[in-house]
Amino acid sequence: MLAPVESRSVSPVFVGRTAELETLNDALARAAAGEPQAWVLGGEAGVGKTRLVEEFASAAAREGAVVVLGGCVEIGADGLPFAPFSTALRALRRELPDELAAATAGQEEELARLLPELGESTPSGGPDRSDEEGMARLFELTARLLERVAAGRTVVVALEDLHWADASTRHLLAYLFRTLRTGRLIVLATYRSDDIHRRHPLRPLLAELDRLRTVRRIELGRFNRAEVGRQIAGILACEPDPAQVDEIFERSDGNAFFVEELAVAAHEGSCTGLTDSLRDLLLVRVERLPESAQRVARIVAEGGSTVEYRLLAAVAQLAEDDLIEALRAAVGANILIAAPGDDGYRFRHSLVREAVGDDLLPGERSRLNRRYAQALEADPTLVPAGERVMRLASYWYHAHDPAKALPAVLDASVTARRRHAHSEQLRLLERAMELWDSAPEDIRATLRPVDYTEVYPPCGCDPTTTALRYLDLMAEAAVAGRRCGERERALKITKRALHLLEDDGEPLRAAWFWVQRSRLVQAMARGDGWKELGTAQELVRGLPPSEVHAEVLATAANWSMLRAPGPDAMSAAERAVEYARMVGAEDIELNARLTLGGLMVESGDIDAGLTQMYEVKKEVLTRGLTAVVGRSHVNLPSALEGIGRSQEAVVILREGLHLTQEWGLRDSEAWMWTNLAESLISLGQWDEAAEAAVNAQRTGQSAKPHGGASNRLAQLALARGEIAEAARHLAAARASYGTHDPMPQNNLPMSLLALGTAAAEGRLLDARAEADRALDAGFPPGTHRYAWPVLLAAAVSESDARAQALPTAQEGRAAFLQRLFEAVRTLTTGAPVWLAYEKWTRAELDRADGRTTTETWSDVVTAFEALERPYDLAQVRHRLAEALLAVGGDDERARATELLRLTRATATHLGARPLADAASHLAQRARLSLTAAPHRPTADPADSLGLTTRERDVLRLVSVGRTNRQIAEELFISPKTASVHVSNILGKLGVSGRGEAAAVAHRMGLFPAETLTSGTSG
Repeated sequence: MLAPVESRSVSPVFVGRTAELETLNDALARAAAGEPQAWVLGGEAGVGKTRLVEEFASAAAREGAVVVLGGCVEIGADGLPFAPFSTALRALRRELPDELAAATAGQEEELARLLPELGESTPSGGPDRSDEEGMARLFELTARLLERVAAGRTVVVALEDLHWADASTRHLLAYLFRTLRTGRLIVLATYRSDDIHRRHPLRPLLAELDRLRTVRRIELGRFNRAEVGRQIAGILACEPDPAQVDEIFERSDGNAFFVEELAVAAHEGSCTGLTDSLRDLLLVRVERLPESAQRVARIVAEGGSTVEYRLLAAVAQLAEDDLIEALRAAVGANILIAAPGDDGYRFRHSLVREAVGDDLLPGERSRLNRRYAQALEADPTLVPAGERVMRLASYWYHAHDPAKALPAVLDASVTARRRHAHSEQLRLLERAMELWDSAPEDIRATLRPVDYTEVYPPCGCDPTTTALRYLDLMAEAAVAGRRCGERERALKITKRALHLLEDDGEPLRAAWFWVQRSRLVQAMARGDGWKELGTAQELVRGLPPSEVHAEVLATAANWSMLRAPGPDAMSAAERAVEYARMVGAEDIELNARLTLGGLMVESGDIDAGLTQMYEVKKEVLTRGLTAVVGRSHVNLPSALEGIGRSQEAVVILREGLHLTQEWGLRDSEAWMWTNLAESLISLGQWDEAAEAAVNAQRTGQSAKPHGGASNRLAQLALARGEIAEAARHLAAARASYGTHDPMPQNNLPMSLLALGTAAAEGRLLDARAEADRALDAGFPPGTHRYAWPVLLAAAVSESDARAQALPTAQEGRAAFLQRLFEAVRTLTTGAPVWLAYEKWTRAELDRADGRTTTETWSDVVTAFEALERPYDLAQVRHRLAEALLAVGGDDERARATELLRLTRATATHLGARPLADAASHLAQRARLSLTAAPHRPTADPADSLGLTTRERDVLRLVSVGRTNRQIAEELFISPKTASVHVSNILGKLGVSGRGEAAAVAHRMGLFPAETLTSGTSG
């Protein structure tokens, strides 16, 4: 390597940028206080972005921060996947080896995709062909890695030259900017603004970042005349002539790099005779070098952003002394500089490199790329191992040698996929398709399927002996496009593939492409995908078992479970399980068994269905199958919630959240937050439910978990009387779900919210119309969990309208109530929760028809006392109190008083203002006092009842609606022991039910009001 060579063209004085540097220093202070910072620095080429970053990095280092730099690497016109992050993490490993080792512990295999030094990134069993969330997992682990490393000290990560960034780097950066929440961390990215034309791939990212409130941008402007004067003075080490400053300022227009070039040219007396083109100015400086140095500069220009010394020597083919002299001349003229790490060379500024590269002749460019490729093939150690395959593919491609380029590009596509760089994989596969016809037949015959695309190829052939086909490339490209979000390109590829397959008589391959089209059509909101799935099913009908056949059946069964559950879906799921077992497709089998279990639960075979789903969950955890763990911890809790076992669902969801956060499964995590919000609402833990829903919206990238979270927030807002807020969340849910792919699990909850909002605003006819639309659509088998709340809400709106004597309620009432009665008779009541809902709905319909009895509502209250739904219990207690007051009598009024106290206590704790107000208003109309009787410290009423201390504790929890299981959990006893205590209490109080026991406790003032309020959380 060369000794440092002094340069006169760079000013030793940092000029201007005071405001920008202060801004970055303020960001450093905020980061040091634990607030992560995300900054984007833009400016035209040569304006001084790198110099500003260097000054800031020096200032940050003086403050004790660790600064790591990473630059986007350009090889020809190609960017290396994740190059700036790999470089930055490598530097971080050098600076903080112990901290990085601790932060990556247990995830080395995944993170090795970014930093190969951590270990082998490809599992020994081959790639996980069903790993839909691989990229998201890698992104999440990277974000958590940076947060952990930056937990104890300030870390600055500077990523330069985003205009060259590959798509995977752009996606990862966007992910970091969206998700970083903790740590003493600054992420600073720079880009060249004058390169960002209308179709530049960085443009959408910049627009997205502008919408993020956590991301701030600095646009670096040109120097004014005074700043140009100070810069020239720094370069020349003396005050410049004012006329010279004027001329250089006019020609450079304040661009810092051009000021340097013009100042040096003027100082060396070579300014006269130059053209007005600044590009020509750059080339003139290169042309003044000796011929050998010019030749080396041209070689470096075509080699990439940085060229290693040994690689440069192999390509230049100069004697070592001659090469060193040529490099010394280029470095001395400040054209080239030693790259960081002293292992290679790069141009001092990319503008010079581009000018030299653009000046190459077409044949010269191809020849240089060929020599780079040949040198790298002869000695692979010339470049870092993590870059070797990608750079070789780029060199051969730009050498215009299809015979060499096609195999190299295919190898690079596998590397990209294994790094979850699916955008680069797609680009490389499209290059392979471009090269296919140009490559010699004998070369194509030696190629083998280089990777596995899910269940493709389905021909049953041995991929080690069967030649690669063009269709195989299309299959790879279709999946890569789907995974990286380039769905339009993927859809076009599947269309072309199916056209090629029209006359080939290969039904399994065609069926596979139709399944891909179904997924793409759904993802692009162009339909529900059933037509495409139907075509795939017809193609495999009657064929022997295969992975494709199992995949088609499993996909169709899952589609039907979500949209049209029934016998056909059950049959498809059963056959999918059978076929998957026969062909050894483990992931398909487990997914199909989850679907089958869910369908069994919905059809009423609850125990068998849950057993199936619990077994899948256990197998997934035992084998560490990340591709299925998300679904197992989403679908099983959903099934449990559907039958009213909310507490059981919460336990599994919290376990799933821990796993998805550890493994980086962001979309699965979002689904779990959404389902957790639903179960917590049922359990009466509303504040936690709202927090879970917000987490779902922050976490996931897909629209549907966002829609579910908006539904939960709307449900809470409606129950709390925040009607406008409920309508806003409902509109957000509708926008997330769209209209292209209706599902009962989405549409019925939205109908419920629309109906409830209309009823709350007194728009009874609108509420009826919403209910009519839901009834017209029908309730397919398995949708009762969503249908019962809709029927109940419709019945409540009608019964309240009658009680309020609304004039608009009369017309059409009888026919509408009859329609609701008929719907109630058709819905299943296979679980206690839905039997309770049936009783409640029938009671509301009786009330709407002017028929209500205390016996009816007592039965409803008893049904809900056995469940884990405090808000529902409070509502039916309110109804029972109303019925008791209608009867009159001292005992009835006493019972009603206690029921209303319980109702108001629960509603107040939950923040359910409409229910709390309704309880208070009913008490006022009946002239009842809901103030609890004062305690008499001299005599404990519990003593007169003969209650033990433990029985008193149990009665306190019974009074706020806790179930035996909840009592057992809170008092650290078994549910059986809790049941025995409850039975003893009922006997000592001389009552027949838990509700009456609670009423006695309140009437006697056994428990302070504040104790009851604090105990109603669930």
